[in-house]
Amino acid sequence: MIFHGTEIRQSALTLLRGGANNADVARKLNVPVGTIGYWKHMDRAKRGECPGKHDPKCPRCDDRELDAGTYAYLLGLYLGDGHISHYSEHRVPNLMIACTESWPGLMDECEQGMRAVFPDNSVCRVRRKGCRNVKVYSKHLHCLFPQHGPGKKHERTIVLEPWQQEIVDAYPWEFIRGLIHSDGCRITNWTTRMVGGERKRYEYPRYFFTNVSDDIRRLYTDTLDKLGVEWALCTRNGNPFNISVARKASVALMDAHVGPKY
Repeated sequence: MIFHGTEIRQSALTLLRGGANNADVARKLNVPVGTIGYWKHMDRAKRGECPGKHDPKCPRCDDRELDAGTYAYLLGLYLGDGHISHYSEHRVPNLMIACTESWPGLMDECEQGMRAVFPDNSVCRVRRKGCRNVKVYSKHLHCLFPQHGPGKKHERTIVLEPWQQEIVDAYPWEFIRGLIHSDGCRITNWTTRMVGGERKRYEYPRYFFTNVSDDIRRLYTDTLDKLGVEWALCTRNGNPFNISVARKASVALMDAHVGPKY
């Protein structure tokens, strides 16, 4: 991908505003005509010259109503498998959440969640090997997901803003469900016991949440504590990044509000 400097872009806008057509400006500045068209469209939209078009409103900037419960779920998905890309200063950022092909219901919920939180923005699915990236484009992604930043999540501090914490406190199960749907699972464990001199096999359900970020794991366990769900740190393969929920009453709570992926 070729990036054009601010000076070239400003020269193009000056010519366009003076009445020059896209093709002439493209030839004069040696810039693809499609890029010229995009710059012209964005310039007109910025100045309110696109009939019938409007910039989608933002719950943070414009006080648009926010579907808070769905946002809590989407926040959980983002903290687990989400990423915000912003390729250049002239492109609209996109939120991308990777969903494995094994769970088509999860992809559907993710897409529905994006459409509920961003009702005026485009949502799409991009096929990748073994998964699909569910994406939404919005200029206000950084407003709603201030945890975005350079580098990997586990290499930087992840803290919820006060307004985000209020939403998580109001919709804790939706937040937990998003985290489990991204970096968690429900499995069936088994063990054996001697009963009357005979060894018998017992099976029991268990939830795991695995994330390398200490901060994200803490957000998960702090929310579990508030919900009365008992959990334990579980080291697997030498990695202390796993949170286990195995107590019968706690698993029953998780089943009632989260359930297995599908």
